[in-house]
Parts: sequence; structure tokens; C-alpha cells
Amino acid sequence: MPEERLQKLISQAQIASRRAAEEMIRAGRVTVDGRIAQLGEKADPAIQDVRVDGRRLAATPDYVYILLYKPRGVVSANKREAHEKRPLVRSLIPHEGHLFTVGRLDTDSEGLILLTNDGTLADRLMHPKYGHAKTYEVLVEGQPDRVTLDKWRQGVPLGDKVSAPARIRVLEEKPNETWIQVIMREGRKRQIRRIASQLGHPVKRLIRTQIEMLTIGRLQPGEWRELSPREVRKLKGE
Repeated sequence: MPEERLQKLISQAQIASRRAAEEMIRAGRVTVDGRIAQLGEKADPAIQDVRVDGRRLAATPDYVYILLYKPRGVVSANKREAHEKRPLVRSLIPHEGHLFTVGRLDTDSEGLILLTNDGTLADRLMHPKYGHAKTYEVLVEGQPDRVTLDKWRQGVPLGDKVSAPARIRVLEEKPNETWIQVIMREGRKRQIRRIASQLGHPVKRLIRTQIEMLTIGRLQPGEWRELSPREVRKLKGE
């Protein structure tokens, strides 16, 4: 494998976040071939002896990439808060070790979530600057008219900012409710629910069906599968 910055290697090995890894390096807790490493230094664990607190890093970490259909009522978290009694997404995956949760959903929402121990990919997918597209199927109260949907498409004031433009399409109209598809590249807290309520059509059900090229497919709530090597390469842009 090519040389990488030490903080990235430590993060990939699931020892610490990049920021915490930088502090470890500054504190002299990281060595390369027996000498104390310096912040900004690069190394290749395949041919060099890289250690954190005396523990050698593996040359090739075993990465896991899991696509989960999060059911309603399940919390998008890996660790349980003291007051939390509801089930966590992490409890649905029989895999040891830490997993990053990519694409969090509020407890009342459902659909696609990615879990992985690949910190580099998780950072890339979660960072706002990359603007990854996410697709939702949303059941709202009533029948939004064209003017209302155009407002949503163009952006709606949320707090001190206007929401980014979104692609909105009506999927099915019923007497008292409407299914719409929302495709957006923004991910503010409870954004779809807040916009829908502000426009007078509160959300009754919200399902995320796609993140970039990953789709929920035939998975049912609570079911999961591992990504194929081809899907992983596409996510990484290879």
C-alpha cells in the first residue's frame, strides 16, 4: 500500500479519530521503525514498523461495509446514552468492533443507512463539501400544489439559512395524502420534516431509499447486506 499520513493510518486501524491520533503523535506515543514519529509524517505499515503505545498497526485492515434498512423506532447510534431505552442500529448488526454510522436518520424515519469501519470512506461520505445525493420517499398530509412544491425545490428558510435546492417529484396522490420523492445534497437535522411542516404538509412517513448509487433494493426493515467490491470501489471513486 502507498504511504499515508500517520493520523490517517491510526484512524483506519480504528484506534482513534484523526484528531485524537494527531494528539497521540504530538505526545510521542507513535513510533516508526523504533523512533518517535513527528506530526505530518507518512509511513507504509506493509514495510515499516508503525506502533501506537507499543501496539503495531496491521498492514491491511479488514474493512466492513454494510447496508442496513433502519426500521422506524430504532435510534441511529452506536452507543447507548444512559437514558436511552430504544433499540440502536448497532444492535442490528452482528459484527464485533466499532462501526461508523453514515447517513443518520431520526428515530421516526426509516431506510438506508451505511455502517463501516473504514474511517476514511465514512469521512468522505459524511463531509458536507462532497454533497452526496440522497433520495427519499415521503408521505405528507394533503396534496401540495405546484406553487408549494416549487418553493421546496428552490429552497425554504430554515433558521438563519435557506435550504439548498432539491429535486421534488410527485409519486402518488391520494385524497388526503401524497407520496413525493425528494432528492437532496444537504443533510440538516430533520430537514425534510421541518420544510414539509413549514409548507403546511407535515410528514406522515419518511423512507430513505438511496445514497449516491446505493439503493435499498428489496431489503425489508431490519434486514442488511454487505456491499459488493464493485459498490465499494464506486463509493471510493475508483
